Amino acid sequence: MELLTSRKNPHIRRFRELGAERSARRRQGEFLCDGRKMLEEALQSGAQVTGILWAGEADPSVDPSIPAWRVDGEMLRYVSPLENSPGPVFSVRIPQPGEEGKIRRALVLENVQDPGNVGTVLRSAAAFGMDLVILVGECADPYNPKTVRATMGAVFRQRFCEMSLPTLRERCTEWGLPLYAAALCEGARDIRTLPLGRCAVAVGNEGRGLSRELLEKSDEKLIIPMAPRSESLNAAVAASVIMWEMSRG
Repeated sequence: MELLTSRKNPHIRRFRELGAERSARRRQGEFLCDGRKMLEEALQSGAQVTGILWAGEADPSVDPSIPAWRVDGEMLRYVSPLENSPGPVFSVRIPQPGEEGKIRRALVLENVQDPGNVGTVLRSAAAFGMDLVILVGECADPYNPKTVRATMGAVFRQRFCEMSLPTLRERCTEWGLPLYAAALCEGARDIRTLPLGRCAVAVGNEGRGLSRELLEKSDEKLIIPMAPRSESLNAAVAASVIMWEMSRG
């Protein structure tokens, strides 16, 4: 296994770019991950691992046909976008979009820009059996290393996609799903009174909530009952509560 010692090495530069730049991830069709647990999740899920940087000797249980290189701790810290990376750092092929198939339950995020929140939603969606998570507007990159880390491996299992708001409305119509909007507004219905077995529910960011355009395109507004003087929930928490209710439908 070759030892890489120069920051100018093309492999090191590629890994570094994948961790730092969304444009590089889209251009190369790969994203960066970190840690043995994530590597195990990727391999068990059948993800296409395209390269591994090991700090020391490679794990003998990992397929030796996967391209791999050895680096020291300093180089690993240079490549990894995370602090105190335990390694290994590895790249994964971004899967090509496939047929959506039958969609019964979908969670929509609009303009949720915090990578930790987006990653947590993907993790919760996998736990609660969502068919699809849809990212609309200016959401955090689902392949940002911080997003990927927050998914705790769900990025390899949970189906998700990005689409425009008009396309979202069209898809909901095609799937025969009502589009509900989580919103603190007059006329919003208690989430417990709505049929959530087959639907799509949209959640916005904490600061602005959902856009007026999405609210206008929704079939119904819903609200999560809270104690008096509680203004709102974190976007990932709200989405998780909603998905729990959806999973019971």
